Amino acid sequence: MNVLFGLVSAMVVGATPILLAAIGGTFTFYAGIFNIAMEGMMLVGAFCAVLGSFFLHSWFLGILCAVAGALIMAGIFVLFAVRLHTDEFLTGIALNLFAVGLTTFLLRDIFHVKGAFTDAGIRAIPAVKLPLIDGIPFLGRLLSGYNAIVYVALLVTVLSAFVIFRTRFGLRLRGAGYNAACLSSSGVPASTIRIWSLIVCAVCCGLAGAYLSLGYVRLFAENMSAGRGWISLTAVILVSGNPWGIAIISLLFGFFDGLTVFLQGSRIPTQFTAMIPYVATLVSLYLYSVRKRRQA
Repeated sequence: MNVLFGLVSAMVVGATPILLAAIGGTFTFYAGIFNIAMEGMMLVGAFCAVLGSFFLHSWFLGILCAVAGALIMAGIFVLFAVRLHTDEFLTGIALNLFAVGLTTFLLRDIFHVKGAFTDAGIRAIPAVKLPLIDGIPFLGRLLSGYNAIVYVALLVTVLSAFVIFRTRFGLRLRGAGYNAACLSSSGVPASTIRIWSLIVCAVCCGLAGAYLSLGYVRLFAENMSAGRGWISLTAVILVSGNPWGIAIISLLFGFFDGLTVFLQGSRIPTQFTAMIPYVATLVSLYLYSVRKRRQA
């Protein structure tokens, strides 16, 4: 039973950053933006979270710094891809490379360390015990006691499904992706909707980055996003931006991530166990490609 609870906990912990970034990517997906810069937004958010938490002595201010850092990255994306009409794919690649170089440089310049920075002064995001559920023997251990960002991710998933499919903004968001010219002719500039979608995406990626460095662990390491932004993009593509489908896919990838942790104590080399989430991503993309070919 302890193994089961541990595996479920590891699955939820591993799924949270992917879910948050993928929900943000859903907004850009429906707005017609191929946003591969989520990896860079998440990485900058993770660094800014540690920076704010360490110097401002507050995990909440660390989260705000993470969101601010991701918003700066989104602003650069807006400037080039939306305003200057550069290629979205190339802009995203450039931002991801820029994020890796920038965070590595600042890590060494500000904290004077290489590889990773950890310190007792970093304030971690606390765990939350649900008042009514925590006392229930089985459900309390299964659903309560997670990091606060885990419950925020659940709330964001529900809100995103409502906003996209039940509000005027959601209708305009989908219109920006389906027929931008028609939306603009109705008096709503498609570029404005796309900018707002990138802002929402940056906030979600900032939260995901803060979770990585202040919740998942309490440190910052070079390139610690480790491809989670790409996995989030895969989740969005696999379910065509459906928030509930994204939640399921994120839990699936979180399961493989948790399985990696469990297998590290076995005789299997850690290099092979670390490959499991990425192999699962490749297999998922292959199955998606096969399904699309059969539909065509």
